Amino acid sequence: MSETIHKTKGIVLRCLKYGDTSIIASIYTELFGVQSYIIKGIRKTTKKGASNINYFSPAAILDLQVYHNEFKQLQFIKEYQWSYLYENIYYDVVKNAVAMFAIELLQHSIKQPENNPDLFYFIETSLKDLDKSNASITANFPLYFSLKLGEQLGFEIQGNFTLETPILDLQEGYYIKENPIHPYFIEGNLASLTTDIIHFKEVNQLDILKLNKTIRRQLIEYYIQYFSLHISNFLELRSLEVLKEVLE
Repeated sequence: MSETIHKTKGIVLRCLKYGDTSIIASIYTELFGVQSYIIKGIRKTTKKGASNINYFSPAAILDLQVYHNEFKQLQFIKEYQWSYLYENIYYDVVKNAVAMFAIELLQHSIKQPENNPDLFYFIETSLKDLDKSNASITANFPLYFSLKLGEQLGFEIQGNFTLETPILDLQEGYYIKENPIHPYFIEGNLASLTTDIIHFKEVNQLDILKLNKTIRRQLIEYYIQYFSLHISNFLELRSLEVLKEVLE
């Protein structure tokens, strides 16, 4: 089957050096899901003194023209340009740490190349919202993104925190009456806050969530544990420690 050219948006997940001047970029595309692209010669410095390597920084949102052959593991890009230019994510230390956490979580969570336009739109919209967010929203963003990504990937938390169901069973993914026999559960204020975040429909609602650093750290550790229980071979997130350091 011959390769055909398609226009698609893409969000860069990671980039690896290949040879002396090339890279291999893992990109979550609107049309094809996760794909690996080889971009030849991009690490060469041009006569004007610049390289195009910045286009393939993690979290970059691009408009692409790509060659696609479903039988090949490595694809090629014909043309690329910015779809959205960040104002803050690459320059603000906190927002950058939050964005890199979100991108690494995606890397470890999306295992198959199948396309999912709803998931793509969720990621794209979330990153744009993060770029424009105030400090309060930025600090709470990892909590929202983690829970909503779980929904997109098919392991949405069921039920709500109530007097009758005050325990969130992370292994089963729903609220229950009494502590389970395993240690993977959330209770008390943290279980209640989780219900609040689940009910938020958009990132901007995070502004009303008044949390301190300790609570944010506890919640994000629970949510990562939730991912590890529901995704096989889920790897440790290297960005998590950086994230916990920068979040106030």
